[in-house]
Amino acid sequence: IRDFSNGFLIAEIFTVYYPRDLQLTSFENGTSLKVKLDNWAQLEKFLARKRLKLPKELIHGTIHCKAGVPEILIQEVYTLLTHKEIKSIRDDLVNFTDYSYQMRLPLVPRSTASKLIKDNIRLSEIKSNPNMLSNELKVEFLFLLQMLQRKLSRKLNPKWFEVKPTVGEFTLDHLPSHVSECKFNSRISRDGVAPVLR
Repeated sequence: IRDFSNGFLIAEIFTVYYPRDLQLTSFENGTSLKVKLDNWAQLEKFLARKRLKLPKELIHGTIHCKAGVPEILIQEVYTLLTHKEIKSIRDDLVNFTDYSYQMRLPLVPRSTASKLIKDNIRLSEIKSNPNMLSNELKVEFLFLLQMLQRKLSRKLNPKWFEVKPTVGEFTLDHLPSHVSECKFNSRISRDGVAPVLR
């Protein structure tokens, strides 16, 4: 992941296809945020001159070492240069977080909220975009993601959490058989029942 973050390898690929338009000597193979941003700024100018387009979110995700993003970026570069589509390496939707990885873990080793933020928002992101509102929105999104992850875990594995059904849920699961035979035929469904406050 880190090898692609400074854009040097991407520049190397493009110099093979456009040796007269792009000089590799103008790129630095360093690890500082300044080097990364400078290299990618040069690449973006070059791409704009050639009327080629790489999605900004892929560039941003690659700079900040987001899991799975460089692979998608390489696919995009391949498509740009060869005009051929390839089957995606990743089958799941990429949301630039480690959500799919966390959902595959057993419950105990999953990240806490603070670790989730640390793992998914890099210091380089905050330095490159010091906009407080933008960073707050990212944190709120991660909190929401973790809350949904926990709710889904409770729903999928109620025995782990010792979740007991409410009286209403218990009643719906054990309706007498003669109720369905009534002419009245009330259509009670689990979806139509309002949640019981505890």
